[in-house]
Amino acid sequence: MVDVKTCLDNAQEKMDMAIMYLEEALAHIRAGKASTRLLDGIRVDSYGSMVPISNVAALTTPDARSITIKPWDKGMFRIIEKAIIDSDLGIMPENNGEVIRIGIPPLTEERRKQLAKQCKAEGETAKVSVRNARRDGIDMLKKAVKDGLAEDEQKNAEAKLQKIHDKYIKQIDDMLAEKDKEIMTV
Repeated sequence: MVDVKTCLDNAQEKMDMAIMYLEEALAHIRAGKASTRLLDGIRVDSYGSMVPISNVAALTTPDARSITIKPWDKGMFRIIEKAIIDSDLGIMPENNGEVIRIGIPPLTEERRKQLAKQCKAEGETAKVSVRNARRDGIDMLKKAVKDGLAEDEQKNAEAKLQKIHDKYIKQIDDMLAEKDKEIMTV
């Protein structure tokens, strides 16, 4: 027989994963300020394996509009530069032989709207995951009724599951509102 607590914990774990996914996705969306997390998704070839830039260089943000990359191996300059140019960030790196500088240009109004739209799409994906976790939990509870769980317990568990769902949906909405505000701030 399915345990109600296990069912709720399982659903909550899936919802936590949706939140973690959204946090990661939103971190990669540029909001006008320089952040080394912008480069997290870019991988470079280092001795035959694809690794994040942070594994082959020191990343710093000396100010709000630039990122500096200081490769530990001089041979990585061209590789890192090419990886940044090939990425979808739309940023041109400057290589002076010592460090690679990336200037973060201010966002245009049109680009801000595109990024806000991208955030909403990521948020919707996370919401769908949360809803799917709730649906899976409800299905598990219905199956438990057939296995002998009292209907009162099932209804109570569904109500708890709905509260958990609502909490996560609100958390997603709050995260999106915060990121939207960050993007739209000039």
